[in-house]
Amino acid sequence: MSEPARELAGGKVRLDHPAEAVARLTIANPVKRNALDHAILDAIATTLPRLEARCVVITGSGGMFSAGYDIGDLRDETFAEEASQLVAHPFAKAIQALDAYPFPTLAALNGHTIGGGLELALSCDLRLAAAGVRLGMPPAKLGLVYSHTGVRRFLDAVGAPRTRELFHVGRTVDAATAERWGLVNEVADPEALEARGVELAAEIASNAPLALAGNKRVIAALLDAEGELDPAVEAELVGLRDACFASEDFREGVRAFAEKRPPRWRGR
Repeated sequence: MSEPARELAGGKVRLDHPAEAVARLTIANPVKRNALDHAILDAIATTLPRLEARCVVITGSGGMFSAGYDIGDLRDETFAEEASQLVAHPFAKAIQALDAYPFPTLAALNGHTIGGGLELALSCDLRLAAAGVRLGMPPAKLGLVYSHTGVRRFLDAVGAPRTRELFHVGRTVDAATAERWGLVNEVADPEALEARGVELAAEIASNAPLALAGNKRVIAALLDAEGELDPAVEAELVGLRDACFASEDFREGVRAFAEKRPPRWRGR
C-alpha cells in the first residue's frame, strides 16, 4: 500500500508507508552525505511519537545511510557550544524517540554508516545492510569522547573486545564483518536492499501487536538493568565528554577531517 512520500525537515527527511502497518523515514541530505543536522534529528524525534505503524524503517538516500553528526560548518568562536548542542540535545532526543517507540524499528543501511549514523542504526531494534557498505566509529580520529550511553549500545551489540576495536582503532568494517560481529542482523544485495527492508518490516508488522510491544519492553528493561551506573560515575563520564568539546584536540580533529589531512594532536 505505497503512497506518495511526505517531506519533512525541508525535504531532508521523507516519510512514507511502503506496506501495511509499516512507516519509513528516509534521510535525504545528499550534499552532506546524509549528515545528521538539527532539522533531521528534530524531524525524527517529533515524527516517531505520532506514528502508529507496527514497524518503522529508518534508511538513507543516494547510496549513503549517514556520515554522522553534521559538525563540518561549526563556527570557530562558538565551536564547543554548538558541538555540544548538536550532539547532546537533538541527537539525544532522536535516539530517545527510537527507544520509546512501542514497536520494533529497523535500520536499512543502504550505504556507508559512520559515527552518529551508526549509533542511530544501533538504536533501532534490527539492522539490515547492503553488501559492500562500511560501518565505523571515528571518535578517536576526531578527538571526541563518546557518550557513555552511546558506548553502551555498542557493548550490548558486539561486546567489549569489538567495542574497543571500533573506538580505539577508529576503523571501519564492511557489512560482512559487521554481520559476524553482530552490528547488523542480515546482509542483502544492494539492488535488493530496499525491497528486503520493506519485506522484513512487513513480516514484523504482521505479528501480534501485544507481543511486539511487550517483548520490546522486556528486552529494553533487561538491558537497562545491566547498564545502570552509580550517579557519581555517570557525572564523571559526562564531565569527560563535556571537556572534550572544549578541547583544542577536538577542534583540530574536526578541521583535519574536513581538510583530509593528518591531525596534529596536542593532548589538550
